[in-house]
Amino acid sequence: MQQNNGLDKSQMISFAVLCVVLFGFMFYFQNKQQKEEQLKTEQQKTEQAKTAVKQTQASNINPNVTPNAIQVSTLGNNELKLEFSSLGGQVSKVELLKYKAYDHKSDKADLPLYLINKNNSNYGFQFKDKTGKVINTKDLVFSPTVNGNAVTLTANYNGAVIQFIYTLLPKYTLDFKIRTQGLANVTSDTKADFLWNYNVRNFEKGRAQEQSHSEFSYAFNNYKSYDYDGRTTMEEEKETLNWIGVKQQFFSSVIEAKNGFTQSKGNQESIEEGEYLKKFNYEGFVQMTGSELNQDFTWYFMPLDLPLLKSYDKNFDEILPLGWSLIGGMNRYFFMPMYNLIASWGLTAGWVIFIMTIIVKLILSPIMYKQHKLSAMMRVIRPEIDEANAKLKDADPMKKQQATMEIYRKAGVNQMAGCLPALVQIPIFYALFRFFPNFIDLRGKGFWFAKDLTAYDDLIRLPFKVPFLGDHLSVFALACTVVILIYTIMTSGNIQQPQQEGMPNMKVLMYIFPITFLFFLNTSASGLSWYYFVSNAINILIILVIKYVILDEKKIHAQIQANKEKPKSEGKFQKRMREMMEKAQEQQKTQEQQRNKKK
Repeated sequence: MQQNNGLDKSQMISFAVLCVVLFGFMFYFQNKQQKEEQLKTEQQKTEQAKTAVKQTQASNINPNVTPNAIQVSTLGNNELKLEFSSLGGQVSKVELLKYKAYDHKSDKADLPLYLINKNNSNYGFQFKDKTGKVINTKDLVFSPTVNGNAVTLTANYNGAVIQFIYTLLPKYTLDFKIRTQGLANVTSDTKADFLWNYNVRNFEKGRAQEQSHSEFSYAFNNYKSYDYDGRTTMEEEKETLNWIGVKQQFFSSVIEAKNGFTQSKGNQESIEEGEYLKKFNYEGFVQMTGSELNQDFTWYFMPLDLPLLKSYDKNFDEILPLGWSLIGGMNRYFFMPMYNLIASWGLTAGWVIFIMTIIVKLILSPIMYKQHKLSAMMRVIRPEIDEANAKLKDADPMKKQQATMEIYRKAGVNQMAGCLPALVQIPIFYALFRFFPNFIDLRGKGFWFAKDLTAYDDLIRLPFKVPFLGDHLSVFALACTVVILIYTIMTSGNIQQPQQEGMPNMKVLMYIFPITFLFFLNTSASGLSWYYFVSNAINILIILVIKYVILDEKKIHAQIQANKEKPKSEGKFQKRMREMMEKAQEQQKTQEQQRNKKK
């Protein structure tokens, strides 16, 4: 039986050729795609010159209001462009001027980014008049007055005056005050029901990824506690919410109530196709004073940029899903600052990630070296383990395991030491899983054929959909899968074959893992795939350098033989393992004796 000692020189050459072919394949398709895009752009310009733009008629308009009665007022600054409708006195359009939305037709992020447009959001305050009739401010017609950076919308209902006063402030902030006069003559309610219906739009290339990041977010307990809710229903009827928002992958719409929302509940529903991702419905109550609705609110239509979110001092930074505790801390205080520092050198995003990978590898190099040295030592003693297994071919599996453990003990090899690097890398992997699709500084940043490192690259487009893969193949995901597979082949020589029938073959499972990883990475952020491609390629180089330059397996073998001659004290771990195995062996004998008695 031939022993697997990793890659020989011919396999190294094959690996190098594979890398050259892979990168050649990448550049070929990149140039091909650029030519196709130029042709598409020229065709689009021709079509735009021939075809006039059709305006979309507004929907969901109150049938009792004539369209001519509806007026639109505008406010704007360097960050936001807002429109206000006289129907309901609502914010009817919100454009973030510094950002663009992805266009699935042109495959470019060149569309205006509207958080609110075409009636995808409506809100109002609902109460009952003294006859029991339900009144909602979103059905009332307001008269607008614009004064500088403020717009005042005034409505009358049965002699009561209702004013919505909006003032546009810096930092994506819109102050919103409600003032009423004579409303106490119309209603005896002590609280008003705030209703908000919001359909979030698709702004990013990765629809499934953006949809999974779209959810309710809110704070309570005087801004000290934060929660998010991705479930179908949201219920916080016992808490007073300081603010309620709907977050997406990189943007969020939030309304803050100075006196809080009570008895909050909501629901959300996914939309599988079209320009919208999810439907959100929220309901909460605000207190009325003497049946007058005089309350202060603030709207925030903001990008999920960490420094900006922290500057509000309202726990908005928790909206950004960077992970809890250690995971979030790694992203906030290590990966983000490191990215910003390297990016300040003038490098493109892809090369920043490349250098980040190298830095992480350097930090982990001491424990990685120990892992690879342990791997080399295990390769050296592999023949002795195989020999022991052959001698105990018909023996009890427990005895085989004891014999293997004895070889490890005499050789001075601690198998558990190989688990430490894996344990260390688990939080790093999860932190990066959160980092790449949520770091707004990477949004829209391309690298080679990947146009956006926060979304997948779809250089290879399929004419049909494959379950769990979709209608494309990500080249970065494929490249990452290939290097993980090569790394697995190089390290799988130390994995023992199952010594008992029915036990899974660990080598087979290790080969299956990279393939399943492809399904995960194919729709994930291409920046994550690029990071792990570089990371695993470095792992392969480290193994080759250690094997052929640093470590001499003959010397290691001589050291192991010398260790065998020395009297070896049994460590705590080995002692516990021996005791556990002996106890298990005794239990097995007892069970066999009981079965024999029954026979």
